[in-house]
Amino acid sequence: MSANINYPNIIEKGLAKIEDLLVQEAELFLQKNYLISRRSLALLIIQEDREIIIDLQKYLPSISPIEEIIYDVQTQLGKSITEAIAFTRQQKALEIEQQVLQDNSDSQRGIGEKLHQWMINPLTGFPILALVLYYGIYQFVGNFGAGTLVDLIEGFFEENINPFVNHIVAQIFPWVVIQDLFANDYGIITLGIRYATAIILPIVATYFLMFSLLEDTGYLPRLSLMLDRVFKTMGLSGRAVIPIVLGLGCDTMATVVTRTLETKRERIIATFLLALAIPCAAQWGVILGLLAKNPLALSIWAVVVLGIFLLAGFLTSRFLPGKPAQFYMEVPPLRMPKIENIITKTVIRMKWYFWEIIPLFIYASILIWFGKLTGLFDLIISWINPITLALDLPEEVSPIFLYGFFRRDYGAAGLFDIQSNAGLTGNQLVVCAIILTLFLPCIAQFQVMLKERGWKTTLAMVSFIFPFAFFVGYLVNQGLNIINLTI
Repeated sequence: MSANINYPNIIEKGLAKIEDLLVQEAELFLQKNYLISRRSLALLIIQEDREIIIDLQKYLPSISPIEEIIYDVQTQLGKSITEAIAFTRQQKALEIEQQVLQDNSDSQRGIGEKLHQWMINPLTGFPILALVLYYGIYQFVGNFGAGTLVDLIEGFFEENINPFVNHIVAQIFPWVVIQDLFANDYGIITLGIRYATAIILPIVATYFLMFSLLEDTGYLPRLSLMLDRVFKTMGLSGRAVIPIVLGLGCDTMATVVTRTLETKRERIIATFLLALAIPCAAQWGVILGLLAKNPLALSIWAVVVLGIFLLAGFLTSRFLPGKPAQFYMEVPPLRMPKIENIITKTVIRMKWYFWEIIPLFIYASILIWFGKLTGLFDLIISWINPITLALDLPEEVSPIFLYGFFRRDYGAAGLFDIQSNAGLTGNQLVVCAIILTLFLPCIAQFQVMLKERGWKTTLAMVSFIFPFAFFVGYLVNQGLNIINLTI
């Protein structure tokens, strides 16, 4: 079929030159191992297929002439060779489809095509995105998941589970030190398990349910197309929408998914933005639940975080060397979501997330218990207190920043506790929410960043993010004081 496709003239000339350079020995070896024609080999070579290029180096005196051909074609073409070839093949496939298929459902196809155009056109696509965010994220995840479900399960824990655990542990262990490990204020069960189950689980469950629904309809690839131009300003392509949106569920999982991005430069930028300005579902779900009753507070938090996301991406793309990102993506047809697909995807993601988060919350509880036992916890809090007071926050918030060292969502859950018990002013709540959103990545994400990006890049990112989060919180607090705005 490839012989019947006429690619742009520049590519065709390049293919002819590469075919001429394939000496007989190399050509016979490649055809024997890959079982494809000379033209197909040339098509893979001009797209710089790594495996074939490595094999060519064994059988050609030099591949410099081939590299020069590829460079000349790329320069004259003005865009990615792979993209041009993919586009030509897509057009040929559409041509064949029109010749051999007869579709009698013109009205249904017309509706699907109209929806497709509405979703990828910025004039209509952004209002559609706003509706998805409002009803899918704000109402379903924020109000229902982080509000109704969290209040219900958290209330059950506070009224039934925690008193029961405190009583049983006191009966089994006569030593207060051991009791504090499992129960009371910072126990594994009464704090770690409660945070993970009563506060984090309902938020993550509702988000992954919504994400699976959007994924199954085919909306996410269209969102990538619509946001491609915006992402280009940050050195990314529309393809990066998938890990960024997935990061709103779990930044750890999203950091792994950055492997799908085309260039190393894109992967670094996306990883940095995920670590800095993309809160996971548990984190922003708690924040939404806390700020939902105060639209001004929620708006300030959203504007600051979105502004940091766009500005950080823009500046990083200007300072980081590398080629601009190219973007092409196969867009599946729109369809009605299937319940079994949504449930299966949600359950799989929930298992992955839940079995990751439970051990980490237990470890965090053990570290806090050890810190309280040795006095290290109080010492670190005494170091954090001046920063807290400089932000016009009460000292009760200092432990929340310490929680954030272990997991950002653990810190957000602690903020939920403080607001439920003592309460914070609207200004204090906004400042805390912004700092915790821009805070250090959680332990799991940090480990994945080390694996994917290396220790030098990861430590450089973390060294910037930590002080930057407090600096932005300080600026927001000072700005609110200067304009005398009480939220």
